[in-house]
Amino acid sequence: MITLSDKQAEILHIIKDTTLTHEQTMMALAKAAENTLDYPDVPADFYDLQEKGVICDMGEGHAPYAPRYILPDYEKFFAQGSKFLRLDPPKDLYEAVSDLLILYHHVPSVTHFPVYIGRIDKLLDPFITDEAAAKPIIKNFLRQIDRTVTDSFCHGNIGPEDTRAGRIILECERELQDSTPNLTLLYNPEKTSDEFAVLCTETALDCAKPSFAYDPQFASEFPTPYGIASCYNGLPIGGGAYTLTRLMLNKLVETAASKQDFFERALPHAVETMCRFMDQKIRFLVEETPFFSCNFLVKEGLLQRDRFNGLFGMVGMNECVNALMKLEGREDRFGYSAQADDLGLAILQAIDEQVKAHKNPYCEYWNGSFILHAQVGLADDQNVTPGTRIPIGEELPLYEHMRQAGKFHKFFPSGTGDIFPFDMTSAGNPEAVLDVIKGGFKVGMRYISTYSSDSDVIRITGYLVKRSDIEALEQGHQVVNDTVVLGMGAKKNCHVYERKVRSL
Repeated sequence: MITLSDKQAEILHIIKDTTLTHEQTMMALAKAAENTLDYPDVPADFYDLQEKGVICDMGEGHAPYAPRYILPDYEKFFAQGSKFLRLDPPKDLYEAVSDLLILYHHVPSVTHFPVYIGRIDKLLDPFITDEAAAKPIIKNFLRQIDRTVTDSFCHGNIGPEDTRAGRIILECERELQDSTPNLTLLYNPEKTSDEFAVLCTETALDCAKPSFAYDPQFASEFPTPYGIASCYNGLPIGGGAYTLTRLMLNKLVETAASKQDFFERALPHAVETMCRFMDQKIRFLVEETPFFSCNFLVKEGLLQRDRFNGLFGMVGMNECVNALMKLEGREDRFGYSAQADDLGLAILQAIDEQVKAHKNPYCEYWNGSFILHAQVGLADDQNVTPGTRIPIGEELPLYEHMRQAGKFHKFFPSGTGDIFPFDMTSAGNPEAVLDVIKGGFKVGMRYISTYSSDSDVIRITGYLVKRSDIEALEQGHQVVNDTVVLGMGAKKNCHVYERKVRSL
């Protein structure tokens, strides 16, 4: 039982933390205040599974008052302006970037910052009349995002087509070497030229962005236009995700006496409890908070309530499979045995079927069901592997690794991916790296990230952080970007600096 004195001690600790900026202190205090409330009518079994570490609410707080992830329709914003913000449709590039920066300030999320800033090349390209004059405007636009949206879960998209704005954005990102915004190329072999894809690959090797999403797969799954937000989450534009909760398979397996017990009791019980927990969070957000009735983003048609969905997340497939194999008296390991991989697929199939069978009245967009998400982990995770990845330090040879990952990506329309750092010499042969990425898509992967071993900006799990910022924070200095503390934790607990570096 948390007492008032416990809560007061927590608040005082936040106030006295010398590594927090004023804004970071304010947000931490707001979360502490929210969490003095109880969860909204959650199932009784939830607390037992939460205490055992089986279900994790991803730090959303006990009383969510805005959706976790929001993807405004920025194209509609440009077409109509905003009555609430007293903005007319932009007429030139200056007005376009200014209007976007104004709107970003008013887009909430679980981080209190926008997790999606639009298909920024498509938004800006129509306003470019002189590329030389446009570059400093776009560069300052990107710089301001990094300095004011101080959270690396902020995500922009480019492509699939080659645009002048897209090329300028890539050039500016290489010069800026900033961690925000994250970027994804929506790669489509029918629309993305090799020339533009190579430029994206060169930039990724230099500053860890953009990542590569396989556009044909995402576009075939989503009934409306989609965007990649936050870490690598595919979500509908004009909507988003009410909530993301994760199932810790590594902890769940510890509650099972046998493989049969896992499949017949432990897994179905945990999935059902987590679904009912998510139901109550969504119900509270939709029915008891004013977001969908009062927020100007909804009133002006930039968001539609029926384009939001719940994300059913999971981590720890590697640990779960290996533990079940041991219960069967076998030493097979995830990624190193067809039997182990088949077991992982069977676990996912069971989760997928049960989640699809569970219906939520406010998830119309996905036929009333939650969408599966391979969650990338938290900074304080220990001995748990993100999503369905192979652990750092146990990576397979590159092409075997991609084939193995491709078996699992199809289950996760709203987020999964793998990361492949390359040695610094690969920067001299971006065409070959691009061929590797194309090969990954051919064997079923939907999202691939890369960076160079000597890059200052690196991918932690699904977000970016500068190594130099981690070093500054470790020395007790304040840093602008609040996700650096997550990167520091991931360096210590998840060993992200120790990923296998690939060579061509």
